[in-house]
Amino acid sequence: MVRRVPELAAGFAVIIVAVLFLLYALRGAGEVNTGGYPLQAQFGSVGALSVGADVKIGGVVVGHVAAETLNPTTYAAQVKLAINSDIKVPEDSSASITSDSLLGGSYISISPGGSNTMMKPGASFQVTQSAVNLEDLLGKFIFSMGNGGGAKSSGQGSGQSNGQSGAQG
Repeated sequence: MVRRVPELAAGFAVIIVAVLFLLYALRGAGEVNTGGYPLQAQFGSVGALSVGADVKIGGVVVGHVAAETLNPTTYAAQVKLAINSDIKVPEDSSASITSDSLLGGSYISISPGGSNTMMKPGASFQVTQSAVNLEDLLGKFIFSMGNGGGAKSSGQGSGQSNGQSGAQG
């Protein structure tokens, strides 16, 4: 029985740490909306952007994506941003969806304009750039490379196909 006391104590310690970690994680998940003021942006496509994604200016996090909805009249993605209240965004700023790397998550990058007038809560960005779909870009690149090479080989292949179709393949 004496030998089991340390094992039981270690087991309880692990359970307590797991419960504390779970409580911390759940508390943090509920704090996605930390205040600030709302701004709107409309995009043709949001790609992999999700609610809770960062909003950055110059690589510094200044807010987060609060909501994504579909505009029923334009069928564009309407994105609501929550910007930290201490950050003021010039009204001629632009918003674009980008990612840190090929495998990184998407975020919204704000390029500040030069206006002295700042966006008011609820205002919309006039200039936006939708997410770039890397799969589409790679597909177009590969297809264009295939067309360039395919046009050459099909011209040569038509003369050779009569006598050597089995040899090539």
